[in-house]
Amino acid sequence: MTASKGPGRVIGQFISIIFHPLFIPGYITAFLLYLHPFAFAGENDWYKSIKLLSILISTAFFPAFTVLLLKLLGFANSVTLNSQKERIIPIIASMIYYFWIFYVCKNQPDNPPELVEMLCAVFISSIIALTANNFIKISLHTIAMGILAGFFIYISWNSLVPLGLPLAVALFIAGLVGTARYLASDHTTEELVWGYISGAVSMIIAVLVIG
Repeated sequence: MTASKGPGRVIGQFISIIFHPLFIPGYITAFLLYLHPFAFAGENDWYKSIKLLSILISTAFFPAFTVLLLKLLGFANSVTLNSQKERIIPIIASMIYYFWIFYVCKNQPDNPPELVEMLCAVFISSIIALTANNFIKISLHTIAMGILAGFFIYISWNSLVPLGLPLAVALFIAGLVGTARYLASDHTTEELVWGYISGAVSMIIAVLVIG
């Protein structure tokens, strides 16, 4: 069943915007660039800024621009893509953008495997999302949260230094966003859960493929 629309809807919508799926690859990249002790050790601030910008352009700007263009051309009723049919073109377009940035980063020797694995997971998740969209209106937010949680579980497990705090924050955010989507959207519990599973599976596949 879907959630009732109560006072928490506004807060849920705000959280859904802050942790929109388009922003998650950028957030993870920023963590690797500025907070991870080893991923980009020794790189200067200019290099880090350009790296983050390149990821954001492909994973956030281009997909968002595509959705806006579809809205302006009348192919979508809303930028929130409320129907499964409206999601098809944006997901396919995003798949292309995700593959491109994954391919570019994979072939740049200065990128740590954690970044490449995350981008691979994002690309794989777009394939799963497109497939699942034929059957259910799977939550794209919780797909992103599945990747977020899976990524931090993976790097925490393999890290030489304790990463318990980033892991705890990631898991908290993943749960918070799921709750927010339940309050602020018309997703069913099943659609939210399948989103988490799809994101986590995407991360597992990416690690197996890249690792």
